[in-house]
Amino acid sequence: MSGGMAPTFNLIGLVVADMGASLAFYRRLGLDIPAEADSAPHVEVTLPGGLRLAWDTVDAIRSFDPGCAAPDGGAQASLAFACADPAEVDKTYQDLVQAGYEGYMEPWDAFWGQRYAVVHDPDGNGVDLFAPLS
Repeated sequence: MSGGMAPTFNLIGLVVADMGASLAFYRRLGLDIPAEADSAPHVEVTLPGGLRLAWDTVDAIRSFDPGCAAPDGGAQASLAFACADPAEVDKTYQDLVQAGYEGYMEPWDAFWGQRYAVVHDPDGNGVDLFAPLS
């Protein structure tokens, strides 16, 4: 690029069918999201390091993109959360599944040297949980 700076990756946006249901899931993963956000059409939080994560209802997106399709339970995006150790991967996975979320891949020791698991959020997005194997 000539002159100026390159764009900076700043925000991940998720389109959600039910704002409250999605935020409840991400609160269980430690994100600090106020309760009043459940009724908002657009919500965003700033993560450690400055990257932002945002949620928009289908209706909010359709206000400027009438062709926006509602999430259909198939993965739209994948997010990954680092855990302190393999035991935290297992505990977080079990907590989410027991709370009624869809466990997609039970925790396993991946060949690339991590304990890994995948849960689906309420819109079907893959949420990976990982930690280095000792």
